[in-house]
Amino acid sequence: MRFAPCIVIPIYNHKDAIGATVAHLAVHALPLFVVDDGSDEPTQQVLAALAQQYAGQLTLLRLPENGGKGAAVMAGLRAARSAGYTHALQIDADGQHDAADVPRFLDAARAEPDAVILGRPVYDDTVPKSRLYGRYLTHVWVWIETLSLTIRDSMCGFRLYPLALACELIDSVKLPTRMDFDIEILVRLHWLRAAFRSIPTRVTYAADGVSHFDVLWDNVRISRSHTRLVFGMLWRLPMLLAHKLMPRRRASVADCAGEQQGARPPEAWWRIAERGSHLGMSLLALSCKLFGRRFTALWLHPIVAYFLLTGRAARDASANYFRHLGTVAPSGDTPRPGWRSAYRHMLAFAQSGFDKLAAWTGRVNETDVSFDDPSAFEALIASGKGALVIGAHLGNLEMVRALAVRGAHAKVTAVVYTEHARRFNHVLAASNRDFARHLLEVGDFGPQTAVLMQQRIDAGELLVIVGDRVPANEAGRTIDAQFLGASAPFAQGPYVLAHALGCPVYLFFCLKERDRYRMYFEPFAERIELPRRERAQHLAGWAQRYALRLEHYCRKAPYQWFNFFDFWAGSKRGANGRP
Repeated sequence: MRFAPCIVIPIYNHKDAIGATVAHLAVHALPLFVVDDGSDEPTQQVLAALAQQYAGQLTLLRLPENGGKGAAVMAGLRAARSAGYTHALQIDADGQHDAADVPRFLDAARAEPDAVILGRPVYDDTVPKSRLYGRYLTHVWVWIETLSLTIRDSMCGFRLYPLALACELIDSVKLPTRMDFDIEILVRLHWLRAAFRSIPTRVTYAADGVSHFDVLWDNVRISRSHTRLVFGMLWRLPMLLAHKLMPRRRASVADCAGEQQGARPPEAWWRIAERGSHLGMSLLALSCKLFGRRFTALWLHPIVAYFLLTGRAARDASANYFRHLGTVAPSGDTPRPGWRSAYRHMLAFAQSGFDKLAAWTGRVNETDVSFDDPSAFEALIASGKGALVIGAHLGNLEMVRALAVRGAHAKVTAVVYTEHARRFNHVLAASNRDFARHLLEVGDFGPQTAVLMQQRIDAGELLVIVGDRVPANEAGRTIDAQFLGASAPFAQGPYVLAHALGCPVYLFFCLKERDRYRMYFEPFAERIELPRRERAQHLAGWAQRYALRLEHYCRKAPYQWFNFFDFWAGSKRGANGRP
């Protein structure tokens, strides 16, 4: 495919900035189309001088009256297309964008000629906070309108269009002509199955910069555009859902590689990438602080809907879990595998994470959590002894740890493999400085780990680990137990660790029941012994006992077990987790 790029610069009354903008762009030796959107006389004089200075490289187009940024961009794209160019790099005239990034946009377009190349702003301290946070409301609406996160920033004025695709859309649909143009053209190109790629690029706001964004009327126009696009999305919903099941003709944006398409062999849980951006999680945290839990929780529904549509591996794992659950709990209350149960399953997971965040930021009170029977826990705390507490990815262990730390009721430390959820853990750590102080990251649970734990047990701490995931270390040992009607691999580490520590062992589950959490704390073993000759049999016995209790609580709260991978697949690969 022939690649003939040019640059399109819409301008309206930026006489002081346009000279430097053109000078920085001219060094790339690309044809420049400057579209004057009805500027005043001083700006026209500056543009005329630039056209003379860069004769042969700069083409000056002038609209008779101010029609808006969208009108200027469309005029520039049509002119570039008519002149025989295949791609147009649009950049604003105000000098906010880094012209040194032009080669990066061009390289991305050469590698993928059919893709729209979008700038993803990297702001410095000059960005107004109202602009920084306000634009993310638009981004969320765009993600809803496209049922996708591929358009990472829909308002950046630094982007590269394939002209054939862009002009075909411009000529077939009436697009807005003001500031809402940048948003709507991207959504409609996405509906046409265009591919997108994002390029991080520095954005600087000049102290004396001129902005033509009308806070009232441009926000009204953008809101009107989003309303139109949401209805357009609903009208196209069957088609958009079908697109989720079909591969694109071309690869889409690189930084959305977390979307899993097509059937794949089951992967170990630690190999499955954490989905969701650190920025998105941080914005939820900020919203929780500013607007409270109830308002912020509303955003979970569109977010979960997106991950439901794009997370085929998680959907399949959820359905597999409910099929297994149905074999041991065939009553009418058992969820049936399908889209509805997968949505409720993922929503419960999102709400659990949201509650963890709310707990660490002080938005959850101790009155929101109660013990089913506090006697075992109270007796342990009164004894002053340390203990090993085995939980699961069921309900919300983290929220209870936050409350314990905040209330200073007990010394609680989580022993976890955190690599899989590092972004979310960073958000929690930023919300409360005590988070990291009560967290120990390990790669495997075994005798070497026990040495690190012994001092904490001796100091009367409660070490909390989970027993329903195999070790992240590929050499980690597992042992099979019957769970939900089939053989599944369980980690040996918790029982090896308990044996090495020689401390009491308890089971702990925290389930959400209506709008409150209920804690279940029960004795598991006063001490776990693993005789050398009968080690395997004893490990199997403890693992099976744990699996039965986990099964009991899964039946009690079927939507609250959050292992979104094929939990049973490991038993088919052998006891050590290897194929």
